[in-house]
Amino acid sequence: MHKDHNTSSSAPSTRRIRHRRRSNEIPHELSKLNGTHLLINDQDKYKSMWIRAHSSLWMVGGFLVIIYLGHLYIWATVVVIQIFMARELFNLLRRAHEDRRLPGFRLLNWHFFFTAMLFVYGRIISQRLVNTVTSDKFFYRLVSGFVKYQMVICYFLYIAGFMWFILALKKKMYEYQFGQYAWTHMILIIVFTQSAFTVANIFEGIFWFLLPASLIAINDVAAYIFGFFFGKTPLIKLSPKKTWEGFIGASVATVISAFVLANILGNFQWLTCPRKDLSAGWLKCDPGPLFKAENYPLPGWISDWFPWKEISVLPVQWHAMWLGLFASIIAPFGGFFASGFKRAFKIKDFGDSIPGHGGFTDRMDCQMIMAVFAYIYHQSFVFQQDYSVETVLDQILGSLTLEEQQILYLKLRQIFQERQLKGT
Repeated sequence: MHKDHNTSSSAPSTRRIRHRRRSNEIPHELSKLNGTHLLINDQDKYKSMWIRAHSSLWMVGGFLVIIYLGHLYIWATVVVIQIFMARELFNLLRRAHEDRRLPGFRLLNWHFFFTAMLFVYGRIISQRLVNTVTSDKFFYRLVSGFVKYQMVICYFLYIAGFMWFILALKKKMYEYQFGQYAWTHMILIIVFTQSAFTVANIFEGIFWFLLPASLIAINDVAAYIFGFFFGKTPLIKLSPKKTWEGFIGASVATVISAFVLANILGNFQWLTCPRKDLSAGWLKCDPGPLFKAENYPLPGWISDWFPWKEISVLPVQWHAMWLGLFASIIAPFGGFFASGFKRAFKIKDFGDSIPGHGGFTDRMDCQMIMAVFAYIYHQSFVFQQDYSVETVLDQILGSLTLEEQQILYLKLRQIFQERQLKGT
């Protein structure tokens, strides 16, 4: 009787879970194919291609508008995408039956999420926030205080969530609650550890965000097209529709696109300038040697056939080719990891927010890996430590209050005037 009771009580819960995930579950027939269901053999591929193309056009159009608006709007878009990703991942292991017995438990997950957001972005934009409000004494003090005690604030917010979790523990639900607690922290690592690099790239210059993101999109589209028309050799069992033809064709197309696209983007000054504050205006700056064209003479046999004697290349284009190689060879493994993850949970997509593409998490699996590499590459091989007077003053002034800056200014003016008198 005890066994029958457990079976009957678990049945409704199972039915509820299946009903909630019906749109995401992998069909039984598709799971049986395990690598033989190639895109070239898919009878519905033209319908699927039309849906994906229509959604892609909307995404590209919206993306270009956001890029045009500038750094702050791009950052806001990244935050919105993170929220959607977190929602999709939170729902992955959610159980309606248990959640009804734990009122406020979902709210606790979001408490940890926004605490992590405050900590990560507070570290990234603190100095830029100070630079933005220096003209207003009240806001300067307020922001300076926040920057100074930001780690303390975030720590106690996390401790409050930790205590909330302990007080919410219920008998016979410990396993589910601790599983959700661990899953929440894993989501925070996945979403914030990598997306923080994305935001850092944005403020280093939109170029270093836009180029890597575009290369991932180009590689994805090229792999789909080459696989659509030529794909016959399965690449990996985790992704049945991926083929060697699509992988190789997309790699060549991505590297060539990286070289060409870097030249196009590198000629827009507002894309290459770093943002040192949180204002919304367009930027003007010295583009630096990476974005100044260098001329290379062409071989004689080329100039005999074509009118060009030399070719103009931006030095950043050579760096872009390394980004293209990573985007086409290494970054796709982020997609393979996501495919294995979805197979482990027997779902087709993480969500259905984007028609033909799945959820936001499905679109960001390769982007997050690419963002980390782009930041590391920029800091290691592109960024040059600049210890100019302007940089030193920025560091000094950033650590002083408004009154201390005024005192420093008066003392420097006094010293300057004394030296002028001695010189005369």
